Amino acid sequence: MSHKRIPKRKAAIAVGGVAALGAAALLLPNANASQDDEAAGAAPRTLKAADASDLAAQLRSLLGDAFAGSYYDSGSQQLVINVVSGDNNVIVQAKKAGAVVRQVENSTAQLQSAARTLRTEATIPGTSWAVDPRTNRILVTADSTVTGAAWNRLESTVQGLGSGMATIKKSAGTFKTFVSGGDAVFSQVQGGAVRCSLGFNVTASDGSPAFLTAGHCGVAAENWSDSETGQPIATVDQATFPGEGDFALVTYDDATTQAPSEVNVGGGQSVQIAQAAEATVGQAVLRMGSTTGLNDGTVTGLDATVNFQSETDPNGVDTVTGLIQTDVCAEPGDSGGPLFTQDGSALGLTSGGSGDCTSGGETFFQPVTTALQATGATLGAGGAADQNGGGEQAGGDGVGGAADPSAPADDPSGAGDAMGGGQPGAGEQSGTGDQSGTGDQSGTDDQSGTGAHAGASRSRNH
Repeated sequence: MSHKRIPKRKAAIAVGGVAALGAAALLLPNANASQDDEAAGAAPRTLKAADASDLAAQLRSLLGDAFAGSYYDSGSQQLVINVVSGDNNVIVQAKKAGAVVRQVENSTAQLQSAARTLRTEATIPGTSWAVDPRTNRILVTADSTVTGAAWNRLESTVQGLGSGMATIKKSAGTFKTFVSGGDAVFSQVQGGAVRCSLGFNVTASDGSPAFLTAGHCGVAAENWSDSETGQPIATVDQATFPGEGDFALVTYDDATTQAPSEVNVGGGQSVQIAQAAEATVGQAVLRMGSTTGLNDGTVTGLDATVNFQSETDPNGVDTVTGLIQTDVCAEPGDSGGPLFTQDGSALGLTSGGSGDCTSGGETFFQPVTTALQATGATLGAGGAADQNGGGEQAGGDGVGGAADPSAPADDPSGAGDAMGGGQPGAGEQSGTGDQSGTGDQSGTDDQSGTGAHAGASRSRNH
């Protein structure tokens, strides 16, 4: 289908073959005092974001309690590691590995303790918090509904954490799971049709074809169709929302359904998805949505907690934990859509947020790696290339755009600079309202390029 508006902020995907995503092995030498001079003169490595994420994971394990977070500097294409220990051996280890080392005040344990305090004392609808390693603080965000006594309670809790532990940011919008939309999967419930978007095509643990979408969709309805009045084609196998995530696994009723792992980005083009990857703060990412199309932005926080106003209880809170926080815009109809990278890695499923693509805002995503682990599913059709590691990609068509195909995937000058994971499908939300979705559904989606589609393409054998 064609869309009524063109997103103000478009991201371009480089045309041409997609490079292999396998990260090179990163050797972390055993440092000692004799290495100090060598480490002091070592230049930080230039890395792609996916490689930076791998290096950060290794350093986290190596440095233990001294590790206090990390982020990717997309401008210099370097990994920055926060450490709280003055032990020179720690600094030597990180520098020898090629990271930029920064000594900070707050340890990971202290930041986690502060987050638990917020959960206990300030679980207020319209609030969220996530650790920002760039400031070594917890960034607390309050939307426009947090006023009066609720604001005073939140502010008092933040102040009680101590100086330099957390900051508060006001958001002009309202935190919500995004509803209504475009290319969709449907379910008939009492009161009308629910519309949600197909996310990643996957293979369930029993080998059957399935897809991932937002958990609030799976909670709202059990059976899904590829048209508003059509017969159901898929059934919810499991769903999580609220709580520790926002994801659902939905299995196709036709066991012969082919479920390729790709993101339909409109214009008759798609991006092949070869693996799921962990997001990195500072990483450039792309988001596809059925309402706003293709948009870009940056990961701003990890392990975020979001307190949505309950859809069923006016006085209740739907708290979701473990999300990716970004500054990518989104609007109603984009929920469940893919957060991915230019070079074809799956990062997340759109959960919700505030703002729009005119004024901006915050958008939160369910990490794909967590959803895959929890459901036991793997990306794409059975027998496909390594979907959860660093296997080679089959290559993906790009959206014609400004990005330089010859430039590195992480070149910050490219509009579509994305270096982590990608996922197909823009999910829509459940519950009330007109919810949208994405996904090439049984060939019903417009592939002629008349509009941007937010979905993981799939085909069905009849």
